[in-house]
Amino acid sequence: MRLTRRGVIVLAFAAGFYALGELAGYTFFRAFAGIAAGAVLIALATTRFRPRVEIGRTVQPDRVERGKPALASLVVRNAGARRHGGFTAGDGVGTETHSLRVRPLAPGAEATYHYELPTTARGKLRVGPLVVHRPDLFDLARGDQTVGSTAWLWVHPRRHAVRAAQAGHPRHHHEGPITDPPLRGSADLRAVREYVIGDEVRHLHWKATARTGRLMVREYADPAQPRFTAVLDTRPGAMRPAVFEEAVEVAASLFYASASAGQHCRLITSAGADTLTDSGVRAARTLLDELALVAQDAPNSAPLLPSALAAAERPGGVLVVITGPDADLGHAARWRPDTVVRLGDLRPSAGARGVIIAVDAAGAAAQWNSLVGKA
Repeated sequence: MRLTRRGVIVLAFAAGFYALGELAGYTFFRAFAGIAAGAVLIALATTRFRPRVEIGRTVQPDRVERGKPALASLVVRNAGARRHGGFTAGDGVGTETHSLRVRPLAPGAEATYHYELPTTARGKLRVGPLVVHRPDLFDLARGDQTVGSTAWLWVHPRRHAVRAAQAGHPRHHHEGPITDPPLRGSADLRAVREYVIGDEVRHLHWKATARTGRLMVREYADPAQPRFTAVLDTRPGAMRPAVFEEAVEVAASLFYASASAGQHCRLITSAGADTLTDSGVRAARTLLDELALVAQDAPNSAPLLPSALAAAERPGGVLVVITGPDADLGHAARWRPDTVVRLGDLRPSAGARGVIIAVDAAGAAAQWNSLVGKA
């Protein structure tokens, strides 16, 4: 419950007119001051009574590609024992507010309202809570009440139709180093070793345990699991913001195609993010969630490949680096990427020698499909 700007002005005039009436001895000014002050008190008393409502909220779908429609639905139910006379409400949508007028409802009645959500920019959009406004007739006071919970809308980058890269991970069998941790569900037995906290209990080797007197587990390695890794340049100096959005779209398109084709995926950014996923639709969703939030948050002085990975082994499978037209690959060149995607150059290349130079994501996707088709 608070006074509006108009209410504050009326209350100030009431005080001024009362003082003038006392000093000049005019009853009219004192009467006018009393009427104005009474109007403010009535307004405060009116806004004190707020409608008792329950809010049900849904966002469909909860994850959407940038530019695609998304809908918020509000179910407002009168939980009080009296009919309420309707009110104005504002539903938070990110940093903005969507206004709606809730019609009068009888006790126990409910009404449903729908409105579209903005999906022009990728990110994680907060929807709600609902703020109920109860102004008086002359808008002298206002009673705001926050009701209902919040929901989240994930706006993913746009995706372009691309082919999944065709490359597999070399077999490990039982000897030699592995470049990735053993994967859950792997089929080849690599070794039998002592149990450590976090190992799968179902992999316990009981015969070896009985023979050694210590808990022993089987360690499996993936025989031929295809992999896809993308290094995304998140340094502000590498690309303009508009070009960076195109780069994120390229990464989203490649990850979605690779995960859907059964490849284990890995996203590395210059800021140090390193996301490993399995394959399938759930893995693709995890990567798209990461790309919905990714920003140019790496220092310009940072290398394209995070320093923590500079001395690491090259990831298995297909490796793609996505950067600007003139950025230095640095340590990433030692990993010998299969394809380097450079965006923002006005002189697109023909995709020769594993280098794609394109103006935008659509051009890069077309060149990628041409390269994969020749492989």
